[in-house]
Amino acid sequence: MTEIWWGVLAVAVGCYALKLLGLSVPERVLEHPLTVRAAAFIPVGLLAALVAVQGFSTGSEVVVDARVVGLGVAAVLLWRKVPFLPMLIAAAAATALVRLVAG
Repeated sequence: MTEIWWGVLAVAVGCYALKLLGLSVPERVLEHPLTVRAAAFIPVGLLAALVAVQGFSTGSEVVVDARVVGLGVAAVLLWRKVPFLPMLIAAAAATALVRLVAG
């Protein structure tokens, strides 16, 4: 086996062990208010990280370009409680307009 396959095997065993560890956590720990509150913030953190990576990076560089304008438009419309599809269209249009004007 090559080194890559040993790595794949190690990651697979690690993922299985982590899953098994999660299943063996006692019910009283999972129902604790602090655990419930912390688990509610995990999707928010992951979504924020995804937005930051997709909105402010190109490869391994941090950039500020037309995507930031679209993100700003989407944030304002989200704050104003605009439905998702019109918000998406407005953010895409703002990004396209900035790219058109910028050249």
